Amino acid sequence: MQDDIKTLFERISSAKHCVALTGAGVSTLSGIRDFRGKNGLYNDMDAEKMFDIDYFEQDPSYYYKTAGTFIYNLEEREASIVHTTLGEMEKRGLIKAVITQNIDLLHQKGGSRRVIEVHGSPDPHYCLSCGGVRMSFDEAAAIVKSGGLPRCPNCGRVLKPAITFFGERLPINALREAENEASSADLMLVLGTSLTVYPAAGIPESTIRHGGKIIIVNNMPTSLDSRADMRFSELGTVFEGLKKLLD
Repeated sequence: MQDDIKTLFERISSAKHCVALTGAGVSTLSGIRDFRGKNGLYNDMDAEKMFDIDYFEQDPSYYYKTAGTFIYNLEEREASIVHTTLGEMEKRGLIKAVITQNIDLLHQKGGSRRVIEVHGSPDPHYCLSCGGVRMSFDEAAAIVKSGGLPRCPNCGRVLKPAITFFGERLPINALREAENEASSADLMLVLGTSLTVYPAAGIPESTIRHGGKIIIVNNMPTSLDSRADMRFSELGTVFEGLKKLLD
């Protein structure tokens, strides 16, 4: 395993344009449950209802009641060794960008500056009726944790987080930026994602189509395993090894 991790580090170091694509598995190391794993949120929570735009417009309180401990205690979560190592790699010029499907802001907490959030972000919250009304995540979280709902100061409507809900389009600028990074990459690290949710799951295919290589680190099989240049299962072990090589 150590020899393989050393080879991985050498490939990252020699790449001209290396980017990372991350999914929920990256944040399980920070104590945040994923969606589709064996202990995922889908097993005991109606996550599709929680993140359904039509249901939110009918009853926004359901989202805030359900997401209270999942979304609005993120300040209590620490960036994992994956987040901090990716942040250090970016600082050293080894990683050009992190494309993430996650909505937990932990890449930023781990030191990454170029984070492309293809499923949106809980920062900020905004009004679906009044253009320009914004509230920061920290402000909204304080209201939610006190038992209230963040509301528009103009019309009183409950604010929505800038997370992309089911029934909404993914943020076009983020998708365009992610596609540009993927097509420019000669190496993409695919980390903690089962590659089942499109269009984000198709991003590594762009790297392959343009002649780049992908390396997958995930504890479950993915549709691109057979096309990966290297394949690992233990995310924590791999990044502990990479961190040692950086030190």
